[in-house]
Amino acid sequence: MTDTPYTPIPRKPIPPGYQFLIVIGLLMLALFAGTFIGIIVIGIRYGFDTVTQLVQANLTAPNVSTSLWILQFFGTTAPILATPIIFSYFIVKEPDEYLKTNFHFSWLLIILVFATMMLSNPMIELLGNINAKMVLPKSLQGIQDWMRKSEDDTKKLSDMMMEMHTFWGMIFNLLFIGLLTAIVEEILFRGCLQTIFVKWMKNKHVAIWITAILFSVFHMEFFGFLPRVMLGVLFGYFVAWSGSIWPAIWGHFVNNGTAVVITYLYQHKLINTNPDDQQVFNNIGYIISFVITLLLLLAYRYIAAKRQIAHDGEELG
Repeated sequence: MTDTPYTPIPRKPIPPGYQFLIVIGLLMLALFAGTFIGIIVIGIRYGFDTVTQLVQANLTAPNVSTSLWILQFFGTTAPILATPIIFSYFIVKEPDEYLKTNFHFSWLLIILVFATMMLSNPMIELLGNINAKMVLPKSLQGIQDWMRKSEDDTKKLSDMMMEMHTFWGMIFNLLFIGLLTAIVEEILFRGCLQTIFVKWMKNKHVAIWITAILFSVFHMEFFGFLPRVMLGVLFGYFVAWSGSIWPAIWGHFVNNGTAVVITYLYQHKLINTNPDDQQVFNNIGYIISFVITLLLLLAYRYIAAKRQIAHDGEELG
């Protein structure tokens, strides 16, 4: 009897629709487990009375502010990062494809991303103003009231986390709210989910918009829905055209970090511009912002494509 060499059977790829369901399932499980761990950590450190005060949104109670940061890290930030890492390394086993942490892009894109984020602000503001004026039919008044209350409660928590009494408090927020949040959210949405939707929909543009909508829905801020969708679209094209997650992370950091710095400067009366103001620019500013943003995106796509051609040539050589 002749021994025949063992030939492993190629693993059948998981269909994109199932991939999406797996990621969502992992995310829900991670968020639940992370929240549970966060509550235990708070209870052990400050007592479970503090947990009760936090659930009741009693923001003046002792240790609630610190507990809010603990819960944010364990209950939201860590699970959002863990989900795509587990999925890409242990389920599909293609981390390069689903995380896109390569640096194969022109560093000129970093400059273009910064300019795009800065000069798109008027356009983002306009979308926010449109969103804020949306009114549901009278038959859905109860839903609108719930949405408004939910958003007001979220803003109270956000305002507490954005209280920066010292320069080092601003640096902490810059690193946590600005950088860390940008990293984990972009790896999940533009790295993992957008890749799945590109494979599923067979259309890069559709995938970018679907991912941007899910990105906005995830934040559960109804009256900031449209501007967050547009931010998600910008981040999506940054990744799709460069093939790397880092330009989107940089853009996300610039957006969040700018809000942190402006808030700090306003709180310490170093500037007069209130970060909550909804009418900083005029109609001319909106039009100019749209045109310049479009031109910057076209320049970004051109430079990214040239770099990709050069990189592909290097690999063939």
